[in-house]
Parts: sequence; C-alpha cells; structure tokens
Amino acid sequence: MLKKPATTGIRAARARLTVVCTVCAVVLGLGAHLAAKGENVVPAYEGWYENADGTFELLFGYFNRNLAEMLDVPIGPGNAVEPGGPDRGQPTHFDPLRSRYVFSVRVPKDFGAQEVVWTLTSNGKTERAYGSLRPDYIIDKGVIQANNGAMIGAYSENVAPQLRVDGDAVRQAKVGVPITLTVIVTDDDVPKPLKMNPAGVGVVQVPTAAMGLRFSWRVYRGVGATVSFDPPQFDAWEDYREGRNSPHSPGWVTPPVPPDKRWVVRATFSEPGTYVIRAVAHDGALSTARDITVNVTR
Repeated sequence: MLKKPATTGIRAARARLTVVCTVCAVVLGLGAHLAAKGENVVPAYEGWYENADGTFELLFGYFNRNLAEMLDVPIGPGNAVEPGGPDRGQPTHFDPLRSRYVFSVRVPKDFGAQEVVWTLTSNGKTERAYGSLRPDYIIDKGVIQANNGAMIGAYSENVAPQLRVDGDAVRQAKVGVPITLTVIVTDDDVPKPLKMNPAGVGVVQVPTAAMGLRFSWRVYRGVGATVSFDPPQFDAWEDYREGRNSPHSPGWVTPPVPPDKRWVVRATFSEPGTYVIRAVAHDGALSTARDITVNVTR
C-alpha cells in the first residue's frame, strides 16, 4: 500500500527512535486500557514522508481498545477526514487492537502548517488524530519496518512484496454464494521466515512479529461480522496474547508460501451491501495492499 518513503537522515533517525519507543510503551501497557467490548476506537497519526514529486503522504492507523469487539462506523460526521472529506479513503470497519499504516492522505507541496484531521466517534466517544508536517513526525522505511515488528536497523535492502489481484476491482455477489478471490504475490525473500518469539523471551520481544512472506484478506469497509473467508484468515492486526492466530502472538509461525505463489480464497457474504475487502501481502517488515469492492445483493 505504501511507497518507499524518501526521507532519510538525522531527523528520520530521531523519529525512528521516538516511534519505536512509543510502540514499546504501548505493548507493555495495553492491559490497562482494554476491555472485551464497549470501548472506543482511537485514530492514530503515524507520520509523513515526501513523495518524489514534492507532495507529501500523511499516514494514519488506529487502535481499537476492545479485545474482541469489531466496530463499524460509516462515513459521515462520526467518521470524517477533513479538509476535502468526509471521505478520504479511511476504513469504516475496525478490527480489534492496533492496526498501523492503514491509509494515507496526499497533500500538496504548499501544505505548510495546515493539518488533516480524522474524527472518529465510536461507542459514544469522539477522538481525533491530527496529521501535520511537523519535523518530529518524519518517517522512512526503517521506521515503518521497525514499527511493523522488524529489528531496528535490519533489512535495509528489503522491498515490499508485489501483489496482484486477479479479476476486476469491482465484483458482484449474492448473499450466501461464495466468490473466489485469487492473488499472486512475489517477494525478494527478505526477511527470511522467522517465527514470533515464544512467550517469556525478553521484556520487550524483538522482533515483535513473525518474519517472512504472508498473505491475508481483511474487511476494510462493510460490516465485518457478515463476511467469512475459506480458508479462515489469520488475524492481521496486532494481538500479542499467547495462543492467538496473529503474527504478533508468541510462537506464531508464518505459513508456507504456495508453490505457485497464488493464494486462492473464497469469500461469502451473509448480508447485502457494498463491501471493500483488502488483500494484504506482508513480509514481516513491509506490506502491500490492494482493495476490491463487492456489491452484494439477495
């Protein structure tokens, strides 16, 4: 989903250290802020980088404070990005816990001291994330890799996986009738597969995710509880609890890559509506995403 940030140098290095230390604090303190359900989703500003044409990319993610509850917030006053919104490509479906680098907002060369504000209201509480070009928020590939779970400073030669979704970007489906989704993913085999550290290894585990090429589908827009995948997909969000089907769960092992590098999955929708589902290829450090829209009727 993200192009390689062009920003490097001392400010980026300082940002890398700041962001990674923040991640460690969040990992260690999650239990104090979580509940099974009933909590809200906090939008998060992840940082910015400059594009080759002089424009800037502002990156956003979120933290769902619920351990189990998935929330759906439609585009509108309760889920708006301004200026230029309310729809700037943000999600309307929110998986539990932390999801990083979910979408970006491109701003012009002369954006200056302005801000992009994501307002999100869920479970009765409103939170905002403020995106700006403040120097302390500069990020680069190293920052992204470290925050995704790789060791700080490792895999400098890594490039994100290449991902192609077969078929049209807009599909039609019937309630209860599966559609077949096929993706082809290629990668540079960096990093090599490495399982997530077992429980009890280190106070802060490094790396904080399993390494190696993996792929999953997740719901981006539409009611997530009404979509099922066959085979079931692992939990793409950050779940550090033991025994979870997440690359961040202790002992989790990256599944083998299909011999032909083709992942074939069937998706079934139990309710009509318009859905956006996201294909995500991740090597443990960098990711690439593609979205398809599915119009589901009875």
